[in-house]
Amino acid sequence: MNYALFLGCKIPSKVPAYEVSTRAVLGRLGVVLHDLPFDCCGYPVRSLDRDASVVAAARNMALAARAGLDVLTPCKCCFGNLRHAQRLLDEDANLRERVAAALKAEGLDLPTSVRVEHLLPVLARGVGLEAVEAAVVAPRAGLRVAAHYGCHALRPSAVTRFDNPMAPTLFENLVRATGAQAVEWPRRLECCGEPLHEANPTLSDRIAQGKVADAREAGAQVLVTACPYCHMRFLSIQAGRPDALPMMLYPQLLGLAMGMTPRSLGLDA
Repeated sequence: MNYALFLGCKIPSKVPAYEVSTRAVLGRLGVVLHDLPFDCCGYPVRSLDRDASVVAAARNMALAARAGLDVLTPCKCCFGNLRHAQRLLDEDANLRERVAAALKAEGLDLPTSVRVEHLLPVLARGVGLEAVEAAVVAPRAGLRVAAHYGCHALRPSAVTRFDNPMAPTLFENLVRATGAQAVEWPRRLECCGEPLHEANPTLSDRIAQGKVADAREAGAQVLVTACPYCHMRFLSIQAGRPDALPMMLYPQLLGLAMGMTPRSLGLDA
């Protein structure tokens, strides 16, 4: 399998361990990643200028199309926005014309057949759970994990097509593939609070703290994420707390189960 790796803005600047561990795990599983001159996915301006957001997303997908590659992103916000752009382009002929004109100025064609996938479905469905399990040599037996889905992967489900938005199982299945136990926790599908952080930091903090407390009360020993925004929110809300629930990115958990060293997965940081 070959993919163009779309890291987005936050992973390289704020969560570099996510890139390190993603490359390490996928490389071991035979997924070839290609680096293209991508820009922002367009998510930050979606609520301010729809056309600008779609043009930004379409430009990235056009670069992948020119290279003959589909897109894989570890960021659920980028995943959601790229999928949103595809949906909008499918539904709005006038928007397609405007975006096509903007891309033509750069010598790019409107992308029509590029698939956009998040890391987790690629592992679960592309590589396959059986292959993931077969790569595990140091199972995380006895480790109780709270898997945090994040909003942009599950909703709106008609756009993301990630999993059942009301009763998803994909993330828990991937946790179990490492030998760990996926705990049931009531707030597992709720927002991390990050989208509210600038507008209402008090409410954002309350949401994040509530989720962490809920995971801890359910018996989780570690909170595992697969989105840089969610990961940063939970790290921030627990900074300096002696009772902080340990955090891990999913490819770090999988990499440890595959026998990789913590350093090779960015865990030394």
